[in-house]
Amino acid sequence: MGNTNQHQRTRYWRANERLITKLLLIWAAVSFGCGILFVEQLNAIQFLGVPLGFWIAQQGSIYVFVALIFYYAWRMDKHDHAHHVDE
Repeated sequence: MGNTNQHQRTRYWRANERLITKLLLIWAAVSFGCGILFVEQLNAIQFLGVPLGFWIAQQGSIYVFVALIFYYAWRMDKHDHAHHVDE
């Protein structure tokens, strides 16, 4: 019985780690990739009257991070419920 419980906990945390890794990679791609690496190409596009690369570097990556937080909370709520660890 204890081994099964340990296996379930391991599966739960591995899924959690995979989700966190994916979300951090998305955030890194937006903040570093769009805000630094591709800023010159993105600055050719105007967004709300400012160059898109500048906007992403200053505001966009923060909005993406907040959206990822909400997505993480929503996914973990479903994940917790599926593993019977919800409140």
